[in-house]
Amino acid sequence: MKKIQLIIIFLMLSLPLFSQNPEWINYTNGQVVNVIAIEDNFLWVGTTGGLVKIDKITGETTFYNRANSGLPDNYIQCLTIDSLSNKWVGVFSRYESEFGGLAKFDGTNWAMYNTSNSGLPSNDVQSIVIDGNGNKWIGTYEGGLVKYDGTDWIVYNSTNSGLPDNTVYSLAIENGNIKWVGTGGGGLARFDGLNWTVFNTSNSGLPANSVSSVAIDNSGNKWSGTWIGGLAKFDGNNWTVYNNFNSGLPNNRVESIAFDENDYKWIGTSNGGLAKFDGTSWTVYNNSNSALTSNYVFFITIDNGGNKWIGTGGGGLVKFNGINWTSYVTSNSFLPGNRVSSIAFDENDGSWIGTTGGMAKLVNSNWTIFNISNSGLPNNYITAITIDENNCKWIGTSSGGLAKYCDTNWTVYNESNSDLPSNAVHCITIDGNNNKWIGTEIGLAKFDGINWQIYSSYSSGLPDNSIYSITSDENGVIWIGTYQGGLAKFDGNEWVVYNTSNSELPDNWVLSIAFDGNGNKWIGTYGGGLAKFDGEGWTVYNASNSGMQNNLVNSVAIDGIGNKWIGTGGNYLYPYGYGLVKFDGTNWTIFNPLNSGLSSSEIYFISVDELGNKWIGTERGLAVFNEGGIIPVELTSFNASVFDNSVRLDWETATELNNLGFEIEKKEIVSLEDVNNNTGFIKIGFVEGAGNSTSLKSYSFIDQNIAVNSNHIYRLKQIDFDGTFAYSEEVEVNFNKPQKFSLLQNYPNPFNPVTTISYSIPDASLVSLKVYDILGKEVATLVNEEKPSGSYKVEFDAESANRRIASGIYLYKLTASGKAGNFTETKKLILLK
Repeated sequence: MKKIQLIIIFLMLSLPLFSQNPEWINYTNGQVVNVIAIEDNFLWVGTTGGLVKIDKITGETTFYNRANSGLPDNYIQCLTIDSLSNKWVGVFSRYESEFGGLAKFDGTNWAMYNTSNSGLPSNDVQSIVIDGNGNKWIGTYEGGLVKYDGTDWIVYNSTNSGLPDNTVYSLAIENGNIKWVGTGGGGLARFDGLNWTVFNTSNSGLPANSVSSVAIDNSGNKWSGTWIGGLAKFDGNNWTVYNNFNSGLPNNRVESIAFDENDYKWIGTSNGGLAKFDGTSWTVYNNSNSALTSNYVFFITIDNGGNKWIGTGGGGLVKFNGINWTSYVTSNSFLPGNRVSSIAFDENDGSWIGTTGGMAKLVNSNWTIFNISNSGLPNNYITAITIDENNCKWIGTSSGGLAKYCDTNWTVYNESNSDLPSNAVHCITIDGNNNKWIGTEIGLAKFDGINWQIYSSYSSGLPDNSIYSITSDENGVIWIGTYQGGLAKFDGNEWVVYNTSNSELPDNWVLSIAFDGNGNKWIGTYGGGLAKFDGEGWTVYNASNSGMQNNLVNSVAIDGIGNKWIGTGGNYLYPYGYGLVKFDGTNWTIFNPLNSGLSSSEIYFISVDELGNKWIGTERGLAVFNEGGIIPVELTSFNASVFDNSVRLDWETATELNNLGFEIEKKEIVSLEDVNNNTGFIKIGFVEGAGNSTSLKSYSFIDQNIAVNSNHIYRLKQIDFDGTFAYSEEVEVNFNKPQKFSLLQNYPNPFNPVTTISYSIPDASLVSLKVYDILGKEVATLVNEEKPSGSYKVEFDAESANRRIASGIYLYKLTASGKAGNFTETKKLILLK
């Protein structure tokens, strides 16, 4: 630790604040909360955007995702905590079945279990419970039920046991050992370790065979929430069914059940809100009659204080204490949706991100969200964003047409008010003459700002009306990728079509087109892999002849040194994507959720910024990647100065990326031991960071809560948007109490028009500091109040608004009286204009 003991302290350093230089950042939306677990004063919250740790007392939040942790996926479905405080986290990976699985987190280290390295039969983990012997019981999608004792895995499925269905949605433990198993279509099963008993709609009062939640109340009654049949209570003999026809249950799809200290039932429903049932009466809370943030309630748990913690489907985490509702942030960004379909960069370092939930603008650390509620957007599903030479944004939507956003003005073009051939806009490009070319579901449109020209397969050489990709080359030629007609080239007069019949194009469904520095066209297809076309010959790269692992290419981007970045997806042959592929012309490198911080193997869009960062739109949020390491927060200076019984901290950064801001921490030094350890620091403030920046940024903070005759150590805690943090070096300030009264000579002297007068007082005193002319007439009162012990500086401005004095000699007089006695001293100052 570096220590400098001076009244004015300067500490210069040029060190990244990160302990490591991260290559990956995930921006996610965590407003869908699937599970909550309570551990003492902490909440562990599983969302579709990652895992969140929340301190219930302070509200401090830590985010875990694929980029900064060992989570196998950002989409968390289930979570439990064992007796050793290990967190067991199951993720959803139904459409990415090669990835996912189960994670164990001990607070420091992560362990991952999947179908490749363990006995887990499926990587889509739906539920987890722990029995009285510490065994983990894991319900999977289509893989059955698994028991894991820490060493061995035992799988129970519909073939080798009495389990009625291999999809297990919910689990509960009775008396430490008996398992109650809610299945996807086989009803409810009871397993005592030897025997299975199955309850379904044919042999019991269970109202539906898809059981999404199971819970056991204080009387031993089993409560089953079903997807379509409502809620069922089973006392061991009799069944009682509650639904929206015979009770106050607001919706028949029940997602979660919890019991409070009075054994009241709290029931979360899908689109019906939250219901409380005391055994007789029902009370329903929804977003119309309460502050519940969403009517989709996916999870409920109740703490020892009786607080209800509610996970919602789109409204994040909510606490309800019976009177008041409190919302908690569960997203590490303001990304409006996790499916990211388009990314563009403007001339002001702004990133524009299109999602299924609206559009986001990210500049430094500031997010602006656009949706149908707060802007002129006609639809929240954004399919394309392109920015023209006037910095206007052209936005394609899935069913709302085309929107133009310029400055603060919105214009919408659709089938009704323009010649746009379809409201389903798939892609947009802008040529060298600022014409907009819009690919839609039923034709191509060219728009010059006034006039429209429409091209279709009936009126032009366009081979197919459904257009999925479009771009303009350096010669102004438009290249068009279609659904079934292959690739078309149009120079404004002539059409040339390349398809599987007349060329080596491997597939007629063309999803993406990019040009490299040599003019080669790189074409991504739906089922044929990647093709390179140099204008004469074709080279095809696919899963059979190259490092490509599947043949669906949603996006291709080319970086500044010619590397091709290929985003893959799933189709009928390849049911899930294989992630991100880099091709340098010789070597192939695969990035997926197992070997990198990529948030999903399903990639929809890739764009490369001027710093070489790859912005990757996925099914699980936005990932930013740079092989050399994303630019860290680089602190170039950190200094402290003492004045007027305060400490001013100043620091500068040379670069920032993903910087939420800085917490200022301080500790008072009481003994030598305090200097040499990292305990005792307290947070005293927060300063917002610049987010992303490659230019010099300056920050400051003033600490006015200073104890005299003491030393203080300060440090900065730099925090990223994903919750990761790093500490700066430390600075030490020696704040000694003045031993006597003193009045120093002003500086500068002579002065024009401002000078500084410094003085010190040893104890709290009534202080007067006044300026007089040479005849003794008062010119200004600078101080007239009680001051605590300390050293002070006061500015005297000879040309302030209420005084303009002539050049000459003046006197300044300090008078103080207090416990330390009385003090008077006068000095001269000279104003020289």
